[in-house]
Amino acid sequence: MAYKKWIIRNADKDKASQLSEKFNMDPFIAYLLVSRGLGDALSAGTFIGDSFVSVSPFNFADMEEAAFTVGDAIDMGEKICIYGDYDCDGVTSTALLYSFLKDEGADVFYYIPSREGEGYGLNKDAIKNLKEQGTDLIVTVDNGISSFDEAEYIYSLGMRLVVTDHHQLGDRLPMAEAVVNPYREENSLSFRDYCGVGVAFKLACAMYSGDINDIASKYIDLVAIGTIADVVPLLDENRAFVKAGLDLINNSPRPSIAAFKSVTSPYDINKQFSANDIAFQLCPRINAMGRMDDAYKAVEFLIEEDSEQCKFRLEQLNCENSHRQETEKQILEDVERKLSDNPKLLNERVIVASGMGYHNGVVGIVASHIVEKYGKPAFVIGIDEEGVARGSARSVEGFNIYEAISYCQNDLIRFGGHPLAAGVTLKKENIELFTKHINEYAFKTFDIMPSASLTLDCKISPDYLSLDLVDNLKIMEPFGASNPQPVFGVFGMTVIDVTPLKEGRHIRLELDKKGRRIKVVKFSTPYDEFPYKAGDKVNVAVRVSKNMYKERNYLSIQAVDIHLSSVDDEKYFKEKNDYESFRLTKRGSKALYPTREVCSVIYKYLRANDGYRFSTDELYFRLQDRVNYSQLVFALSAFSQAGLISQDDGVKLLPADKKVNLENTKTLAYLRERLNLG
Repeated sequence: MAYKKWIIRNADKDKASQLSEKFNMDPFIAYLLVSRGLGDALSAGTFIGDSFVSVSPFNFADMEEAAFTVGDAIDMGEKICIYGDYDCDGVTSTALLYSFLKDEGADVFYYIPSREGEGYGLNKDAIKNLKEQGTDLIVTVDNGISSFDEAEYIYSLGMRLVVTDHHQLGDRLPMAEAVVNPYREENSLSFRDYCGVGVAFKLACAMYSGDINDIASKYIDLVAIGTIADVVPLLDENRAFVKAGLDLINNSPRPSIAAFKSVTSPYDINKQFSANDIAFQLCPRINAMGRMDDAYKAVEFLIEEDSEQCKFRLEQLNCENSHRQETEKQILEDVERKLSDNPKLLNERVIVASGMGYHNGVVGIVASHIVEKYGKPAFVIGIDEEGVARGSARSVEGFNIYEAISYCQNDLIRFGGHPLAAGVTLKKENIELFTKHINEYAFKTFDIMPSASLTLDCKISPDYLSLDLVDNLKIMEPFGASNPQPVFGVFGMTVIDVTPLKEGRHIRLELDKKGRRIKVVKFSTPYDEFPYKAGDKVNVAVRVSKNMYKERNYLSIQAVDIHLSSVDDEKYFKEKNDYESFRLTKRGSKALYPTREVCSVIYKYLRANDGYRFSTDELYFRLQDRVNYSQLVFALSAFSQAGLISQDDGVKLLPADKKVNLENTKTLAYLRERLNLG
């Protein structure tokens, strides 16, 4: 995985002390709250409170018009279509508003476009079909804010439109009876980061004449699922949605959720599902149906009331999720092969990988894997038989991928997205030009590219890792976007042992510091690919939780990331950037050249360790105090050209029958010329 820069939060200890005293809470938890910007009594009290407080739906502009329009359509017996989206937010939005309007006596049905055949949002073929079915009113959920031509087409056919959406606005609004969107300037909202299902819930609240708690008791679980899935900040009302939704999921689940719980936790019927459980177990199943098959089936699963049918529909979701995982694996392996065969792609500041027939439903997930592994913004693009290329991008914090794409818009048919995720459509023949321009933007905009990072809540002694800490952290749940599960840095730990788990797919570390030993699990880290060994001193970023075994709770410590304690982050990122800048500009300082002494240091290390089977970066960390990054890379290239090593899989030493003159190698000769070394 890519080496991440660790950023450690800071907090005002006096504020933390005051907070601890006021709320009679653990001082350490108070410190964590202050470090996350919750240092005053009002914000902290709201954050840790249990009451379900809901902002008036009429604080949204056009909400009164939306409620009146839909209510009038019900009273007049008009046919209403809920027009949704195929992701988890869109599916839960559709299920919620459809169920609510049906309970209100509406003649209502729902429509979700196919990802592959129609794409996101309103489209004219679907609108025409809806008219032929006798539709009078279309209500969008999680889409519609940019459907200007489609909105006019709806009215040209004699239908009406209400838009509920949460995506960013352009410079105008679509034609509609009402446009409900939290980002409208006319709103009276202090918090705007709702997802689509949150906005749909607000419309239901506006139409409901009874107690808000009554409607929450029916639908707040759907709001929680969609809110978690869409990775919106779990703050303010979103936090209230998720807390109340988890309570419903755990204590009075609807039949579909009960089926999901029984399948995913068959041996612990009393398991309390967390936001993480929903995010990593339920949401992918719902999303998979929209990615691989038909999102209708996901809606049908959520609204199903028969227990046996719920199990059947859940199995459909499970099958499509397995299909999604296999498809994702195949595309990822193909992308990795392309990057291995063409190192130029990997050396770019922004990685762009493409292939024929890549499934559009999973390219975004594959792009996320590439970013995680290489620490660079990445596009994964699938090309269809007609030469149309559609791709998804993921980025790192600090590199606004949407702005980068905007720079290249002349290469594209269409694009859209956010700072960290986006989508593009272009012609196959323009992929190479797009790759050139996106990297041109990265080079012009950043002297040093933003690096992948990991935020740590604080450094902590291994003595403080305990079940009591896990219990104290519960006050901060639910965890999610903008309120992640705390990550602690345990520094200066000596590796005692590394044990493979699950046929070597995961590992367990035994670590020691001054006699305090802890066991840490690192998932998805093959034993053969783990670069640290007994005796190494490491810093470990960890999360803590508890596991139950034979009715007893055990502390679980999971490693999120591991660094050698000796590594200088700033030196590494600067030197790696110097190397990439030289490769792009062919200009650099003389310090980039590996002298005879530097080459000797590197080669002696390789001989002493019988080569090196891990990444170049990991080799650099072992030698950081004696060589810089460019010197290492260029020296290895020279060694390879001189027949001293091979670099197919790590660094392997080759028999050296005679002395070689490294300065005669192509790499070092080229460097001397470019760096004016004579």
